[in-house]
Amino acid sequence: MKPIVTEKAVMLIESQNILTFETEKNKTRTEIQKEIEELFEVKVDKIRTLVRDNKKISYVKLKKEFPAIDIATKLGLM
Repeated sequence: MKPIVTEKAVMLIESQNILTFETEKNKTRTEIQKEIEELFEVKVDKIRTLVRDNKKISYVKLKKEFPAIDIATKLGLM
Protein backbone atom coordinates (compact mmCIF):
# COMPACT_ATOMS: atom_id res chain seq x y z
CA MET A 1 0.00 0.00 0.00
CA LYS A 2 1.40 3.34 -1.08
CA PRO A 3 -0.06 6.79 -0.29
CA ILE A 4 -0.83 9.03 -3.25
CA VAL A 5 0.28 12.66 -3.06
CA THR A 6 -1.37 14.79 -5.70
CA GLU A 7 -3.16 18.10 -5.54
CA LYS A 8 -6.50 16.30 -5.66
CA ALA A 9 -5.46 13.89 -2.87
CA VAL A 10 -4.42 16.78 -0.61
CA MET A 11 -7.74 18.56 -1.28
CA LEU A 12 -9.62 15.37 -0.30
CA ILE A 13 -7.62 15.14 2.93
CA GLU A 14 -8.46 18.71 3.88
CA SER A 15 -12.08 18.92 2.75
CA GLN A 16 -13.56 15.41 3.14
CA ASN A 17 -11.26 13.53 5.57
CA ILE A 18 -10.26 11.05 2.81
CA LEU A 19 -6.86 9.40 2.39
CA THR A 20 -5.85 8.05 -1.05
CA PHE A 21 -3.73 4.91 -1.48
CA GLU A 22 -2.50 2.79 -4.35
CA THR A 23 -3.21 -0.81 -3.31
CA GLU A 24 -2.73 -4.28 -4.69
CA LYS A 25 -5.30 -5.09 -7.34
CA ASN A 26 -6.45 -8.34 -5.71
CA LYS A 27 -7.23 -6.86 -2.26
CA THR A 28 -10.85 -6.52 -1.20
CA ARG A 29 -12.34 -3.52 0.59
CA THR A 30 -12.52 -5.39 3.90
CA GLU A 31 -8.83 -6.36 3.64
CA ILE A 32 -7.91 -2.74 2.89
CA GLN A 33 -10.05 -1.51 5.79
CA LYS A 34 -8.48 -3.98 8.22
CA GLU A 35 -4.96 -3.01 7.12
CA ILE A 36 -5.61 0.75 7.44
CA GLU A 37 -7.21 0.36 10.88
CA GLU A 38 -4.31 -1.74 12.18
CA LEU A 39 -1.53 0.41 10.68
CA PHE A 40 -2.81 3.83 11.73
CA GLU A 41 -5.06 2.92 14.71
CA VAL A 42 -8.09 4.68 13.22
CA LYS A 43 -11.65 3.69 12.27
CA VAL A 44 -12.69 3.67 8.61
CA ASP A 45 -16.09 5.02 7.63
CA LYS A 46 -16.19 4.07 3.95
CA ILE A 47 -13.90 2.87 1.14
CA ARG A 48 -14.26 3.55 -2.58
CA THR A 49 -12.02 1.86 -5.11
CA LEU A 50 -11.03 2.62 -8.67
CA VAL A 51 -9.12 0.37 -11.07
CA ARG A 52 -7.29 2.22 -13.82
CA ASP A 53 -4.18 1.38 -15.88
CA ASN A 54 -3.79 -1.93 -14.04
CA LYS A 55 -3.59 -0.09 -10.68
CA LYS A 56 -6.14 -0.04 -7.88
CA ILE A 57 -6.69 3.27 -6.13
CA SER A 58 -8.51 3.28 -2.80
CA TYR A 59 -10.22 6.34 -1.35
CA VAL A 60 -10.46 5.75 2.41
CA LYS A 61 -12.86 8.00 4.35
CA LEU A 62 -12.08 8.07 8.06
CA LYS A 63 -14.61 8.57 10.84
CA LYS A 64 -14.95 12.17 12.04
CA GLU A 65 -13.07 11.61 15.31
CA PHE A 66 -9.93 10.62 13.36
CA PRO A 67 -8.61 13.56 11.26
CA ALA A 68 -6.97 12.43 8.01
CA ILE A 69 -4.61 15.39 8.18
CA ASP A 70 -2.95 13.86 11.28
CA ILE A 71 -2.23 10.61 9.40
CA ALA A 72 -1.00 12.56 6.37
CA THR A 73 1.38 14.52 8.59
CA LYS A 74 2.75 11.32 10.13
CA LEU A 75 3.34 9.93 6.62
CA GLY A 76 5.07 13.15 5.56
CA LEU A 77 2.45 14.05 2.95
CA MET A 78 1.67 17.49 4.36
